[in-house]
Amino acid sequence: MIEIADAALRKAAGEGMDAFIQVFTDKYREVIGGEPAAETMALLTGEQHTLLAYQLFREEVMDGGFCQLIQNGYGGYIFGNPFAKVMRLWGAEDFSKLVYKAKKIYDAHREDLERERTDDEFMAMYEQYEEFDDLEDEFLESEEEITALIASYVDEYLELFARIV
Repeated sequence: MIEIADAALRKAAGEGMDAFIQVFTDKYREVIGGEPAAETMALLTGEQHTLLAYQLFREEVMDGGFCQLIQNGYGGYIFGNPFAKVMRLWGAEDFSKLVYKAKKIYDAHREDLERERTDDEFMAMYEQYEEFDDLEDEFLESEEEITALIASYVDEYLELFARIV
């Protein structure tokens, strides 16, 4: 089991819910060597992968939306795994529905969304895939609430996410 120092967790909790989650996900990234890959999947548990997926989702969508998330190679990690289902099980029902809606768009256009693009072609994706806009806005409006909910879940079930030492 991945170990996290109690002092680091307490410090992060004082800084905010996003910092609290980041303590876990930074450790997960360290263990898997940076980014999730097929070869490193077994190094994390399902709960740990889900928390890492949320952190990646949050970072990418807040920075550049769904197009960036997918172009940076996370489409399969988010939409090809039971991420949305687990979000519902963790109590984030509305967020789960948002992810399922984005998954429908992703599934319908996966080949095009994932193809290599120039910078100009990437920027054009935002006009081509405007159907993501409302979902991005919805996430940005509720991100703090979702992050707080997920952090509370992690706090309640710490033993699923790391051994605190």
